[in-house]
Amino acid sequence: MRTIERTGVLARLPLPYLLLMAAFATFIFCLVVDRYVKMRKATVACFIVSIGCCIGMIVIGGMQYQHWSVEQMLVLYSFAWTGLTIGLVPYRKPYLKYLDEQHRGIKWEKYEFPKWCPMVTVASVIAAGLLGTILVK
Repeated sequence: MRTIERTGVLARLPLPYLLLMAAFATFIFCLVVDRYVKMRKATVACFIVSIGCCIGMIVIGGMQYQHWSVEQMLVLYSFAWTGLTIGLVPYRKPYLKYLDEQHRGIKWEKYEFPKWCPMVTVASVIAAGLLGTILVK
């Protein structure tokens, strides 16, 4: 009896398209970080961390019992990073306010963000990850 490997809709795309999708998710994430932080070193650090996370996801996915393919892991990376980028949106206004105050010489001991901001970020990453998993399997 022949075994049929089941892969989801997006994991069937050719590898160059999936790499482009991952690169676009990384670009959007780095663009948002650059707009918020306005420091090139932080943007470059986020880019390097993003590439490391993508490679790490591919390696760890291949080591799993289910043996996730490179294509599947690229889809999951793209969705997770897009969810993270969407989850950073609520931080924009308070962060830019603190950045403006810092440029004017006002420094705080502790920066307060609304308590719902981390919940939105976590929910966004989980929702995007679940959607990516559904489209991969």
